Amino acid sequence: MTRPTVLVLGANGRFGAAAVQAFAHAGWRVLAQRRRTPAEPLPQGAQALHIALTETAALAAGATGARVVVHALNPLYTRWDTEALPLARLGMDLAEHLGARFMLPGNVYNFGQGMPALLREDTPQRPDRAKGRLRCALETEIRERCDQGRMQAAVLRAGDFYGAGRGSWFDQVIVKSIAAGRLVYPGPLDVPHAWAYLPDLARAFVALASRGADPAAPVFETLHFAGHTLRGAELLGAIESAATGLGLRPNRGFEIGTMPWALIRAGGLVYPMWRELWRMSYLWRVPHALDGAALERAVGPLPATPLAAAMRQALLDLGLAAPVALAPGRA
Repeated sequence: MTRPTVLVLGANGRFGAAAVQAFAHAGWRVLAQRRRTPAEPLPQGAQALHIALTETAALAAGATGARVVVHALNPLYTRWDTEALPLARLGMDLAEHLGARFMLPGNVYNFGQGMPALLREDTPQRPDRAKGRLRCALETEIRERCDQGRMQAAVLRAGDFYGAGRGSWFDQVIVKSIAAGRLVYPGPLDVPHAWAYLPDLARAFVALASRGADPAAPVFETLHFAGHTLRGAELLGAIESAATGLGLRPNRGFEIGTMPWALIRAGGLVYPMWRELWRMSYLWRVPHALDGAALERAVGPLPATPLAAAMRQALLDLGLAAPVALAPGRA
């Protein structure tokens, strides 16, 4: 049988690279759209398309036969408000041109500071920040295009990413100074926070994309990926356990630091990134988790990496330690 084809937009990004790996390992033919050649080669079954997203006709010609388009492009945080929606529209235009299903990783920005502790697909969306309002506008436009019969689409909502490289709160703040014996947590240690181990999320995309071939699949759907919901103390404990096994834990234990939010708020008057971080800082103070029951009903049980194994691999992915080789004859 002919292998199904997926086009991953932004394959050099963190989620894009994870999606390329997951689809290729599942036997899909993967077209990886990217602007540059990364250090790591593409997996078997994947090929690069060095064509800009703005070149819709050329990209569509290169991606002929793709039945799924995974939109993994993510602008710089300080440019997100002006670039995210235009980029997504280009991705949607491409999916329409190909007659492919458009798939987008969503987040919890849509729900605002008043969000309940458990977020379901029917939880009211009341964004109170610009980024949340933009996410809602984006998802509304996706739904409208589907309602008009222009395409099919799915949004898979998840918490903060960790694992599979760099580019999130996990590596840029929490374990940034782990080699110096210091961990930093951005919020209260007793507040639950939603996390998504990126390889698991990418495999969930594969499962949902495979379901899209079913004629009975919805034209548009939004589903939630549960991932790991962890209080700050639980996350730090998991990091410490993994670090101990990798020889990273100092004898005295880790020093635990906090984010200087008052300074960040003041500095936001000068530094755009600090301003954006402060605006979304409520996510560390407001407890939230994602209910993944509907997703599992739709695609069946999903592979879930145990927290200890995920945390260990996340640290290895950051180059913080190398696996210990076993002596000959030992297992």
